[in-house]
Amino acid sequence: MEPTTPQFDPVKYKNTTHDQWQEAADAWFRWSPTLNKWLGNATEKMLAMAGISTGHHVLDIAAGAGEQSITTAKKVGPSGEVLATDISSNILEYAKKLAEQNGLSNIKTKVMDGENLTLDDETFDAVISRVGLIYFPDQQRALKEMLRVLKPGGKIAAIVYSTPEKNKFFSIPVSIIRNRAKLPPPLPGQPGPFSLGAEGVLEKAFEQAGFINVKSELVDSPLQLPSASACVQFEKESFGALHQMMSNLTNTEKEAIWEEIERELQTFESETGFTGPCEMIVAVGEKP
Repeated sequence: MEPTTPQFDPVKYKNTTHDQWQEAADAWFRWSPTLNKWLGNATEKMLAMAGISTGHHVLDIAAGAGEQSITTAKKVGPSGEVLATDISSNILEYAKKLAEQNGLSNIKTKVMDGENLTLDDETFDAVISRVGLIYFPDQQRALKEMLRVLKPGGKIAAIVYSTPEKNKFFSIPVSIIRNRAKLPPPLPGQPGPFSLGAEGVLEKAFEQAGFINVKSELVDSPLQLPSASACVQFEKESFGALHQMMSNLTNTEKEAIWEEIERELQTFESETGFTGPCEMIVAVGEKP
């Protein structure tokens, strides 16, 4: 009798992801200035490709602490509106806080699963998602939901990581943890940071969901910090995916892994600080 092939459990994965972001919400908010510097160029490219302008109603999927929601709200102005959604209620509290700090009243927040949008058809001019779509268990379902809530001619724009080779600040920790924790390769259909990063994969996903005029651009997005130690601190506090991979290890084993990660990341240190290689794909599609 052949052994049963392990199957990816999307419900368990989603529950675990929810819990991780509930816990990481405070850290993600505290690192907002780093996120803005790191992903600012890709975010501006995403908003430009989506054609977002004054008066638009924009849906932000997997908005997190809402740093990109703030940028969007400033573009659409008082006559427009941004709805920031996420599965984590804790992290959306920080999105509200960030909006208040910026004196913005045109941002609303709502706890929502991106695969099951509790929104009316054809109500948004644009949908954006920054480094969120990669973690959806059913990416097609999520994309089709985004298509449904867009007005005809409306656009979706998303940012995802490209390949592991181009994102060593993240892929090196993933590789070390996978090796140390003796984890098997990702199961078929399992989401993750590089699940949409291979050439043409994101574009094909958009087209399969029903979008037209699909285009993409690569954006060099180096993660710049004072040191490799600071990068480890950032990932240790904010990257739930890494903690999920280490969930069955002891604290001693985890600390040993973080030490190995820091040693490896020191390769990217120089006299001017730490520059972690990172490349993003920004893609856009249009509703017929």
